[in-house]
Amino acid sequence: MRVDLHVHTSISDSSLSTKETLLLAKQRGLTHVAITNHDTLVGLKEAIELGKQIGVHVIPGIEISAYDFKHQKKTHILGYNFDLEGTHIKALVDPVNKRRDANTKWQVQQLIEAGYPLTMNEVAKKAKDSTAWYKQHIFDVLTSKGYQREELKPLFKKGGLCDRVITYVSAEDAVKAIKADHGIAVMAHPGQSKTYDLIPQLVAVGLDGIEKYHPDHKEEDYQLIDGLVAKYHLIATTGSDFHHEYGPNRPFGTLFMTSLPFK
Repeated sequence: MRVDLHVHTSISDSSLSTKETLLLAKQRGLTHVAITNHDTLVGLKEAIELGKQIGVHVIPGIEISAYDFKHQKKTHILGYNFDLEGTHIKALVDPVNKRRDANTKWQVQQLIEAGYPLTMNEVAKKAKDSTAWYKQHIFDVLTSKGYQREELKPLFKKGGLCDRVITYVSAEDAVKAIKADHGIAVMAHPGQSKTYDLIPQLVAVGLDGIEKYHPDHKEEDYQLIDGLVAKYHLIATTGSDFHHEYGPNRPFGTLFMTSLPFK
């Protein structure tokens, strides 16, 4: 068994479709893949059926974009094996996706007005499979015209031309929604997000686990997570956080678990 519990597709912000992702997973020897697109349950039923055809077991998942209002930090909560209708999850994340989509379209307009060579239609083509436009779709258009990702990133950071934040849900509400839909709630990459101090308050509302092995984690993160897992009786998970060309190079097929940490 080779399990990757953190994988994105073009339904959110990866450059590969669900079918292409599962074919690549099969090619790289993965037996189980959790599709964890940002803030959407779209395509999970189809992914499960595609997985059966391809020979990869698809675990229904989601990565909820959340916020720790106490410590003023962004965080992400992974959900697994919830009811596929996901009534509580959808009610929470659908408005976030609408805000993201509107915000990205605003960003495209800012770039157009500033003279960057892109159009709404060009970005729409890149985002045709996604439930929302993402900055990765903007990057895809502009890098195809000679721009480098590193020169575009500052445009989206504090003080940049496209700097505008959207409101995310509280991390506690994200955990509660996953649990209300009978799912497993796991904090994503706390070493990357610097959100270890949030874990006790999330445990209080039902957090089940922490993503331990992630490409951005180091040995000190493993040790911290081991201590928290033992203290709060949590599960530890592993995920590559794969986005193909829309993210940093990830060890898809080589960073995996050899057993499932939940049913």
